[in-house]
Amino acid sequence: MTTPHSPSARAPDSICLLRLSALGDVTHVLPLVHTLQSAWPGVRLAWVIGRGERRLLDGLPGVDFIEYDKKSGLAGMRAVRRELRRWLGDAPRFDALLQMQLAARANLLSAFIPARRRVGYDRRRAKELHGLFVNERIPDRPGPHVLDVLGSFCEPLGLQRGDVRWNLPVPPEAFEWAAAQWPADGRPTLMVSPCSSHPLRNWRAERYAALADHAAGKGWRVVLCGGRSELERATADAIVATMRHPVLDLVGRDTLKQLPALLARADLLVTPDSGPMHIANAMGTRVLGLHAATDPARSGPYSDRRYCVDRYDDAARRYLGKPAAALRWGTKVEHPGVMDLVGVDDAIAAFERHRADHPTPSTLEQS
Repeated sequence: MTTPHSPSARAPDSICLLRLSALGDVTHVLPLVHTLQSAWPGVRLAWVIGRGERRLLDGLPGVDFIEYDKKSGLAGMRAVRRELRRWLGDAPRFDALLQMQLAARANLLSAFIPARRRVGYDRRRAKELHGLFVNERIPDRPGPHVLDVLGSFCEPLGLQRGDVRWNLPVPPEAFEWAAAQWPADGRPTLMVSPCSSHPLRNWRAERYAALADHAAGKGWRVVLCGGRSELERATADAIVATMRHPVLDLVGRDTLKQLPALLARADLLVTPDSGPMHIANAMGTRVLGLHAATDPARSGPYSDRRYCVDRYDDAARRYLGKPAAALRWGTKVEHPGVMDLVGVDDAIAAFERHRADHPTPSTLEQS
């Protein structure tokens, strides 16, 4: 259970969270929200958030979302300030703002949020003039996962993050839709979400197809999922065209509310560093993460990284001329061709580690 550091820690009346994006990162904020609500059941929480991220989290109990469109510029920032002042009512400002995004746009937006205490990142992680917009900082601890860093934003308020709980708000009808997509026949399911929002993190379609064919040959069902962008549609088409085995193609067919329910049905998700990676992890699904452009210790699936492929150090040495341990926290190696460091054999070995750890009756004879 989460408790204040001392009995004298005062319960705030209102806290504003600022984390606009991305889909995976907003799931990392959920354990912090539960910590705040567990310690202070009466606290009022407002969360300034991006449009797609709001659609994913809409319905989260005890949180009011204030949407900011990144394309709206200063006019949108002023609109956020007006909405927050209406939300505050007679109170002149929030007791605390937790400024959890380092981008210059988010730093500027934070100046439009009235708050007495403005908690930001430690100096080592801060960038984009972040220090000008905060008056308190989280502890500086080397090397933790993004979720742990975000969880530490409660520490200046006198709390320690409690047990990690996500509790994504997924409506019953989303689970009903997911259940209707394929029969519950006992076959294990490998889901492939092939695209990140950053194209240089993406793996080649023919490599996904080779891994998927290997899984299908072991008796697994293969399901493709993804959004409605041209890149995701083209990648899915290339995977289907290259595969020798049948595949269920659901790319572009789900909503952001249905996506968590769909991912929850998979036994294993294969994906680069992406929103679906972290949503799947939050839903309890294991992830075969493909990492070269990003560090899995920082931004891989939080609960279990045993089935990730980690070529981040190789990428750092090849493209940046230094080992991963020498890089600043959060450094990305997003260079053309970096994901080619992840071989098909690497991914098959990770898949086989999962299969050895989690045998299923329907596939034991395929061993």
